[in-house]
Amino acid sequence: MQIGLVGLGRMGGNIARRLMRNGHEIVCYDRDPRSVEALKAEGARPATGLQDLVRKLSAPRTVWIMLPSGKITEDAIFEAASHMQAGDCIIDGGNTFWRDDIARATKLRESGVAYLDVGTSGGVWGLDRGYCLMIGGDRAQVDRLDPIFAALAPGKGAIPQTPGRESRDGRVEQGYLHTGPVGSGHYVKMIHNGIEYGLMQAYAEGFDILRHAGDEGRRPDEKFDLDVADIAEVWRRGSVVTSWLLDLTATALAADPQLASFTGRVEDSGEGRWTVDAAVEQAVPANVLTAALFARFRSRQDATFADKILSAMRKGFGGHGEAR
Repeated sequence: MQIGLVGLGRMGGNIARRLMRNGHEIVCYDRDPRSVEALKAEGARPATGLQDLVRKLSAPRTVWIMLPSGKITEDAIFEAASHMQAGDCIIDGGNTFWRDDIARATKLRESGVAYLDVGTSGGVWGLDRGYCLMIGGDRAQVDRLDPIFAALAPGKGAIPQTPGRESRDGRVEQGYLHTGPVGSGHYVKMIHNGIEYGLMQAYAEGFDILRHAGDEGRRPDEKFDLDVADIAEVWRRGSVVTSWLLDLTATALAADPQLASFTGRVEDSGEGRWTVDAAVEQAVPANVLTAALFARFRSRQDATFADKILSAMRKGFGGHGEAR
């Protein structure tokens, strides 16, 4: 299939590359001409702007926007849509607030342009590992674009089938899901990221406790000089806390057990706050997720080793920098 890709940063560029690896045609645009030239050298068709990108696509056109949430995404969506026709489709694959999706889709519907919100998880590793996709919007458009989503998803791999799923949608086991109407894709991704906050905080606090097991003031027979890098590694093998986040932690600790290159000032990207807001709106207790968000706020005042662990994980899966 043919698709336009707008935003060729850490994830957008690799989404384009993975699609090209699977035989899809990419028309690409980014404000940084170096990113466009890099993809052109790999086989993508370059565009000089959004109008040029749309012009180079055949109907029914599909434009995937992969930009930071907020005004820059909003502007790109409606500028691209102004050059599109009824039956065309815009995809927002970034971390947009789900209520913004509903508002955009309502406005685009007036001109007949469809809108899909795609929560995309996979970070900087998605090129090789694939992307977990949570897709909100019209089912007919989702089905039309199935070859795109199938190419981006990781596939079943070596993960065994969950008992009792034999009669369910097999695409879920490939790593992509039609979650429901517009907004639901980014809603599910929002909660996914809120859970991520809690998981990361648990690892960070646990390793901080281990690191302090040999502190002065403890009884001599109760002081342990523990190697946190080795503990992270052994937990990767057969432990019930094994995960990709633990893999990233083990990698960071093996390179530098003190994590001296990190300040521990942990950024939050918005989804954690939106998750807590949703919990309050729905009167659902979310003690762990709320505490994990507040811990990031506290890290910008008085960082600990736990906060360095968090920063190391964020850099590992998404290439994210620290808060300033």
